[in-house]
Amino acid sequence: YKTILVFFPSSLPENKILVEQPPRITAANENATLACKYAYNGTGNEFRASLNKGTDRAVEVCSVSWNGSFHNHHSNKDFNCLVAVDSHKKEVNFSLWKLNTDQTDIYFCKIEVMFPPPYISNDKSNGTVIHVKVFQSATPFWAVVVTLGFLAFYSVLITAVFVICWWKNKKNRILTSDYMNMTPRHPPGPKNKHYQPYAPTRIHTEYRSWEP
Repeated sequence: YKTILVFFPSSLPENKILVEQPPRITAANENATLACKYAYNGTGNEFRASLNKGTDRAVEVCSVSWNGSFHNHHSNKDFNCLVAVDSHKKEVNFSLWKLNTDQTDIYFCKIEVMFPPPYISNDKSNGTVIHVKVFQSATPFWAVVVTLGFLAFYSVLITAVFVICWWKNKKNRILTSDYMNMTPRHPPGPKNKHYQPYAPTRIHTEYRSWEP
């Protein structure tokens, strides 16, 4: 994200710090870099820069102190923050990563002159709104589609197997019922005590032994 800053007037009061920062940054990939430019014409040689969250600036996200080439960096445990200082350009870059939507808020840059006295800090700037968007990939969508397709196919397969088994079972019961109905029943009318159930007629062949 690049922002062109319209910077400060040429005439700056002595021992005064002015800070300029972009009004808004969108962190689409959970990452954001906030560039804070400052103007100072005093004699201080030890500085401190910090990034503060919220309208009341109650939460210090991260900070850096420097004196010449020495930099001392500190970061809040709830943030992933790295600070880079360019003393020649008078610019401090706060790089944030792995931001979440709960960290969408307004952030203020603060520049301080720590030594030599007197202590000086910039007036409160307008701040920068960092808007963290949820990154949505197309992969989960296709994963859901494939999963639903597999479940639908599996359901159809199970239903088809169930119908085939049910049909075979019904067919077997019909054949068994037809076989049972082939047994003759007692003819209608008065009971005949000599009636014998039908049975196939057996042909008896008598074998006689012939004597010579």
